[in-house]
Amino acid sequence: MAAAAEVDAEARSILERAAASSFPPLHAIHHLLSVGVCVRCIFRFFGAFSYAAPCLSLTASVLHSFLEEHDDFAKSGSCSCLSKDEAYCSICFGVLLPTCYQDDGVEPLRSVSPIDNVTSIISEAVQREGHQVDEFSLEISLPAVIAANDRAIRLYMKEKYGSANWFDEKIFSQQTMSVKEALRILLVPSVEKQMNVKHGNNSFRIRLTYTHDEGSQKLLRLLPNDHGRKRKTESRDGSSKRGSTDDDKQILSESDAFINKTLEGIQDQDFRSLFQLPPEKVLEPCHLVISCQRSPIYIGGRYLKLSRNVSQSCWIIDDERMGEASVEEIIGENVRAICKGDGYKFHAAGREDIDVRMLGSGRPFLVEVLNVRSIPSATEVQQIADKINDSEKKHVRVRNLKLVGSEIWTMMREGEAEKQKQYAALIWTSRPLTDDDLHNISLIKDMEIVQKTPIRVLHRRSPLERKRIIHWMEIEKISGGSNYYLLHLCTQAGTYIKEFVHGDLGRTHPSVGVMLSCRAEILQLDVTDVKMDFLQ
Repeated sequence: MAAAAEVDAEARSILERAAASSFPPLHAIHHLLSVGVCVRCIFRFFGAFSYAAPCLSLTASVLHSFLEEHDDFAKSGSCSCLSKDEAYCSICFGVLLPTCYQDDGVEPLRSVSPIDNVTSIISEAVQREGHQVDEFSLEISLPAVIAANDRAIRLYMKEKYGSANWFDEKIFSQQTMSVKEALRILLVPSVEKQMNVKHGNNSFRIRLTYTHDEGSQKLLRLLPNDHGRKRKTESRDGSSKRGSTDDDKQILSESDAFINKTLEGIQDQDFRSLFQLPPEKVLEPCHLVISCQRSPIYIGGRYLKLSRNVSQSCWIIDDERMGEASVEEIIGENVRAICKGDGYKFHAAGREDIDVRMLGSGRPFLVEVLNVRSIPSATEVQQIADKINDSEKKHVRVRNLKLVGSEIWTMMREGEAEKQKQYAALIWTSRPLTDDDLHNISLIKDMEIVQKTPIRVLHRRSPLERKRIIHWMEIEKISGGSNYYLLHLCTQAGTYIKEFVHGDLGRTHPSVGVMLSCRAEILQLDVTDVKMDFLQ
């Protein structure tokens, strides 16, 4: 009993402080209770939320008892603010004052705040999804009907008390705290305590999505445009009929931001004619969905592709896989597994054909891992590299694997067009090459060529004409071979090397064949270096 008395004393102290301040007259407070506004929304309206909200014992019945002692209207016995129906707040729909859990199914838990029960559910959701959390940010989404009802109550108060000396609409609007901000003030300290982590502008986000289907459907039907009307659909006989439940759900999926914008565009006079003032009592609370999302992390390095039967990305045609595997899957799946991510995206600085090996220092790449549960340590990143490099098939190897920032992705995209690439190509010529041929080829420096989109990729790329630079070339004869040579060359990024060798029926000019005045074919191709300054 002593503990209960102490709690009641705390509530009374808050109420006396509010009554002595610029708080509105008690009869106005009492009237808000009577139209179904919860205690926390009342204090939110009048700028007293920050010091009143933490008090667990400050309930509607406690506030009513205080009013009975100080307000003649409450003493008259004509009050219906403590009706027996199971109503929730007509503004926040129970979001700010959720129902208490019960320890034995009979009596509510007085020692635990309902908000603490909500944060326990949040903590359980984070633990259930297995997230490693060192800091968090809280995102809250509320149904637009809450904002509509909030406005309806404020307009109702203006109608009822606008002529009273104490009522100042400007001050009333300025001191009112939004439901979302009030909920954040309630939840953040509780979540910090429950999870033993700090709130901040962090990559790990806890999102609370509150919905109220019935209230939202009523709101949409009231909106003065097509968004509020039930859509007509055609029946099988061609006649029109009203939208079904599925239609309503589709309408409800429209963005709350758009609905709120529509509400903001309605003048007060029109709003009064469209909406009930005050709003009707709410018999169902909001439904809460908790989701956790971490911003993508990036693991980068350079890869070597040692097989001529492995594509860079997963390549499937008519449900049939092309090649044995892909670089994307070999690296991406190993990274995702260690990070416990929902998925991944593979980004590389250019690409090579499935039959082209990537050798030398390797091609820069990034794996963007989505919604990871665990940020990998340097040791775990090395474990990923070891697993890939020690694979029995030896299709792919990685170098300098590391956790990097998202800025590397931008740098890779910006540097992709400027980079130089070196190749080694096994070619065949229709005649033996002379020493003069080999010497003349080696003299070529920074030669410009023009390439139309190759015939082999016209089905998936726009027909364009591109200018590219061949920085240098060297040709060496393969000992013991007839008309077989090894062509080494360095080119601007985006050069089609195969077409540069054989000419692509004149679509690349000049070509190696044209320069040597013979037919030239490419038999094998390797990328031997990708010159970029990062992820070395």
